[in-house]
Amino acid sequence: MSGTALQVEGLAKRYGGLRAVNGASFEIPEGSITGLIGPNGAGKTTTFNMIAGAEAPSAGRILFRGEDITGRPTHELFHLGIVRTFQLPQEFARLTALENLMAAAPDQPGESILLNWLAPARVRAREAEVLARAEEALAFLGLSHVRDIPAGNLSGGQRKLLELGRTMMTDAQLVLLDEPGAGVNPTLMLRIADMIRRLNAERGYTFCIIEHDMDLIAALCDPVIVLAEGRVLTKGAMAEIREDARVIEAYFGGGAE
Repeated sequence: MSGTALQVEGLAKRYGGLRAVNGASFEIPEGSITGLIGPNGAGKTTTFNMIAGAEAPSAGRILFRGEDITGRPTHELFHLGIVRTFQLPQEFARLTALENLMAAAPDQPGESILLNWLAPARVRAREAEVLARAEEALAFLGLSHVRDIPAGNLSGGQRKLLELGRTMMTDAQLVLLDEPGAGVNPTLMLRIADMIRRLNAERGYTFCIIEHDMDLIAALCDPVIVLAEGRVLTKGAMAEIREDARVIEAYFGGGAE
């Protein structure tokens, strides 16, 4: 691990008089699995939305590998390798698992009516590449057995794995995972955690994860960043975070021993 993948400087988001994020600054190291935690209302999802280009910051800067990406739209960030998943999977419910993966691949000439007429060989070649990559992703994730099942019929855990698979169809560099453990049974959660580790180790993905399951954060993440009231409260290893009196106060209002 070396260098900084993402740098957030004085990030703020205001909705009228409400400050959802209030001057947050932090770094995500290149090649890390970084956790972003905090109590409800801390500003985690709003921060993700701004990093992913879904919302423009009211103030502050976001740098990706030294390049200022503040306020750039999601489709531009996608081509830079910044990919975001959601707490509730956003699959195409009527398409099969395979088709969902194939739809996520960029640079498909077959999407152009003109190129289908003028360059059919190029279209067929790219479709074959995308199909092979999708089959590989399904095998990697252990989802080959649901290849031809509509995504809307999959379990919550399988749909979360399918979202990871869609990142594999891109040239992902930084993956923002929003609560990968939400609504997932413990057995599939272990598989999802293993897939995150493998994508990090084998494919070099940098991850930033929002998650309320502290055991999952402890198992996967280093460093861990704690947000509270729109600001960074502290950061470090999870063992240190769990003993920090400020974190206990933020989560429990001082009511925990």
